[in-house]
Amino acid sequence: MAAATDGGGLPLLADKAASHSHHHHPERHFTSGEVVRDVIMGVSDGLTVPFALAAGLSGASAPSSLVLTAGLAEVAAGAISMGLGGYLAAKSEADHYQREMKREQEEIIAVPDTEAAEIGEIMSQYGLEPHEYGPVVDGLRRNSQAWLDFMMRFELGLEKPDPKRAIQSALTIALSYVIGGLVPLLPYMFISTAQNAMLTSVGVTLVALLFFGYIKGRFTGNRPFLSAVQTAIIGALASAAAYGMAKAPGAQDNHFEPCRK
Repeated sequence: MAAATDGGGLPLLADKAASHSHHHHPERHFTSGEVVRDVIMGVSDGLTVPFALAAGLSGASAPSSLVLTAGLAEVAAGAISMGLGGYLAAKSEADHYQREMKREQEEIIAVPDTEAAEIGEIMSQYGLEPHEYGPVVDGLRRNSQAWLDFMMRFELGLEKPDPKRAIQSALTIALSYVIGGLVPLLPYMFISTAQNAMLTSVGVTLVALLFFGYIKGRFTGNRPFLSAVQTAIIGALASAAAYGMAKAPGAQDNHFEPCRK
């Protein structure tokens, strides 16, 4: 019992740590949030945009071969565009971090006392008293790199980006877009009649949107069924709008004529 209370409670903490090691509680946290965000962005647009394009062309009486060709061209262009956008966004984020880190480093060198006081202000926001966070401030002042990392994370709210993040983001978004974009086009690969292919595409894509929305809800912490319905409704509205515009009275003259040999 003496060992449990002697030395300011440190042995007690050690006993608790030892006890915790025998009763490990697995925490279920998903830490790859950036990857999930890229996949959601790519698949969501990949399912919706080619779906709407195919519906619009089918409404304009385009043959299946033309719908498929135009759809594949859109998937290729969309994947490149989305991937490039993801690359530039991640690159800009990395550049912003480097600029802020340089500025923060200069401030630590120029006004160390002011920056140290900011550590205390941050700690006090968590309910800590000066005598509790004082040793932490002293420890950080002795370690310039740890001090800089602390200020970047807790003062500016910036996480150090992965150097490979830009390339990974571009590839993830582009590949996700291709996978999503091929789903509404698959029926046009096997069904020669555009109208039948479109009906099959609607069914297949709506099922894919429901499934994707459900999975997205599970990962993002939203209600899965609500997320599934919302995702399917958005895709359905986009395709219905494209199909309706193709069938509008003013668009009838622009419909495709069957090829005559």
